[in-house]
Amino acid sequence: MTASHSLSAVRPANNMPLTAGSKGRIAKPPRVVLYGVEKIGKSSFAAGAPSPRFICSEDGTSELDVERFREPRYWEEVRYCIDTLCRDPHDYKTVVLDTLDWLEPLCWREVCRAGSVPALEDYGGGYGKGYDAARDVWRALLDDLDELRDKRGMAVVLLAHSWIKSFKNPEGDDYDRYEMKLHQKSSKLIMEWADCVLFATYETFTKKGKSDKKAKGVASGARVIHTQRTAAWDAGNRYDLPETLPLDWDAFAEAMKARAPEEPAKLKDRIGQMLDGVKDKDLHARVTAAVAKVGDDAAQLARIANKLAATVEGKD
Repeated sequence: MTASHSLSAVRPANNMPLTAGSKGRIAKPPRVVLYGVEKIGKSSFAAGAPSPRFICSEDGTSELDVERFREPRYWEEVRYCIDTLCRDPHDYKTVVLDTLDWLEPLCWREVCRAGSVPALEDYGGGYGKGYDAARDVWRALLDDLDELRDKRGMAVVLLAHSWIKSFKNPEGDDYDRYEMKLHQKSSKLIMEWADCVLFATYETFTKKGKSDKKAKGVASGARVIHTQRTAAWDAGNRYDLPETLPLDWDAFAEAMKARAPEEPAKLKDRIGQMLDGVKDKDLHARVTAAVAKVGDDAAQLARIANKLAATVEGKD
């Protein structure tokens, strides 16, 4: 090893030993993204969080008794609201952005202002560079929210609408699915950042009569949040949540605290159903061995199920 590549060249100046690290979970307030169909109650869900303060870009909270900042007209006003919560004394415990897709035009306007261009497509000469710049603007906002979370111990809840988009399936036919109503580059960044990505919709089941050739979808009327990815929507979490929960903050908080996923038998059944469609023999064998190894450890089974779902659906 040459002197220029010696380990001493990268040793911290204070000679901190490796034993100075930490072990175990670090308890922090959650960073939650909840998206779903219109008028389902996303704002009401966030209003149930501890001592929330809303940054609203639409009129979704007019019927809710919540505290909110004045509606921002520019991107820097959104960041100023977060900075105010970070600097000034207050008793708020949760910040809510309602909604991301209504904030996105402010983000794009900020990119155009910074680039002195009339439209996002003109930024940097085009070729999608404007959307790359918008993603970086979102990243700076997420950094602001992380600072707020770390310095003031506040939970972060980001709300968004959903839309139906065609999914390019690398392993078969394309199909439609629910996605967060943001540009794909920005949406992916935000979902990777969040501790929980939750999809809100109405509980439905299929029913087929004796004379029916095709099953019909029937809504129960119940509003639910889905916590794990399926072919129909994006979701995921770091808290071993059950696959489905009521659209209610208290129910979500209880499940997050318990870190209790589904029963092992149900998880194994779900993994088995996914494996039925897996043609890759090596993947099938590895998943089967992993399931056998963890036994009835529900948390480990939930992680296997989540990873398999992402693999089957072709997610990075």
